[in-house]
Amino acid sequence: MIGNERHGLIGIIGSDLLRYGKLPLLLLIAVLVSAVLVVMTTHQTRRLTAEREQMALEKDALDIEWRNLILEENALGDRSRVERIVTEKLQMQHVDPSQENIVLQP
Repeated sequence: MIGNERHGLIGIIGSDLLRYGKLPLLLLIAVLVSAVLVVMTTHQTRRLTAEREQMALEKDALDIEWRNLILEENALGDRSRVERIVTEKLQMQHVDPSQENIVLQP
């Protein structure tokens, strides 16, 4: 020690880094920033992957529902079913062609 001057260890290290170690300090900061960005990118990738999987499950469920609706539509629109409902519930009959009247307008 020279004289009665006391310097704190942190102050000495800081001044040495700024005086002699600018490049290692910049590299350290670059490595830390890079590490933080890697962590953030990994987190976002995992979140987006989970979201994509959820959307794929939802798509599959909607696809199954759509197929069931198509089957239901085909079943409800079946010609024999419609004819049965018309004759039983509405009590309609086929018209004999000899009883048909065609109206023409000029």
